[in-house]
Amino acid sequence: MIYCSSRAATPESQCISQPHDLVFIIDSSRSVRPQEFEKVKVFLIHMVDTLDIGPDQTRVAVINYASTVKMEFTLNTYTNKRDIKRAISQIEPLSTGTMTGLAIEDAMQKAFVDIAGARPKDLGVSRVAVIVTDGRPQDQVSEIAGRARAAGIEIYAVGVDRADKQSLRLMASEPLDDHVFYVETYGVIKKLTFRLKESLCGVDNCAAGNHDCEQICVNTTTGYYCKCHPGFTLNEDLKTCSRVNHCAAGNHDCEQICVNTTTGYYCSCRQGFILNEDQKTCSREDKCESGNHDCEQRCVPAGTDYYCSCYPGYELNEDKKTCSREDMCAAGNHDCDQICVTTATGYD
Repeated sequence: MIYCSSRAATPESQCISQPHDLVFIIDSSRSVRPQEFEKVKVFLIHMVDTLDIGPDQTRVAVINYASTVKMEFTLNTYTNKRDIKRAISQIEPLSTGTMTGLAIEDAMQKAFVDIAGARPKDLGVSRVAVIVTDGRPQDQVSEIAGRARAAGIEIYAVGVDRADKQSLRLMASEPLDDHVFYVETYGVIKKLTFRLKESLCGVDNCAAGNHDCEQICVNTTTGYYCKCHPGFTLNEDLKTCSRVNHCAAGNHDCEQICVNTTTGYYCSCRQGFILNEDQKTCSREDKCESGNHDCEQRCVPAGTDYYCSCYPGYELNEDKKTCSREDMCAAGNHDCDQICVTTATGYD
């Protein structure tokens, strides 16, 4: 016999994956046989496969408990399905008592906290705990579970085989029909995957026409919030985005010119200067030394520019770049009585 959520999918209502801070709290006490514990891990892996995992989507943590509690990994340890499923497959049972209340307490203090990856409550991301157990708690779960629910944690209780059904009801959130699940054996626990997924469904507040975000809409259980693409920042209206000005005063260390980009900035120099190796400061450019000239023979620096000249025995052409051998024997340029012979340095 299986008890499960009354929120079944209909052809008209499609399940939308909501972002959750989701903590699985799994019982690995002595009563859970090794092969049964393996089926619990398969169930968790199937659940992870139904979710949209990511920093802005659902984040997953796992707490393993018996007489003691072990945080297997926190909400900010892994950001993709592959790593989460691999970590789940490596969990080992603790094989002692059943301190379910202690495990819920640890979830409140060590899992649903900012340092462990839980998102601020004002973002509207639901905090969900799924407890999987096959026994009767050896501590008082009613009061602790009540404090967890009062702190905004939605609790689903999954009971298997010998699980105490009254304890499941004391732990779970209201309405109980939507939060209490029971299966008779671990062999059929994975059948709860679809039902539990349906319970975690919600309305897609980011569907076309349902939001006014300029760039990115992030769906939550209570609505949505807006984000911006890399290189942009959210404006005060919390809807539109502006390009981040990395070159604003005080945001860069360029000596002369800062050029803004989507991922940061780079430095440049004014005309007549070149960027130094530190990619920040500038030095006056010697165009003659750097080869940035088109003089045929000699380049002469002149402030931030240059001019061309020629070797002895040559004269600069009208293009001010090339040189031609100077005719020293041209009329009036020599004092030979009869024959003038032009040489590289003058004439004979």
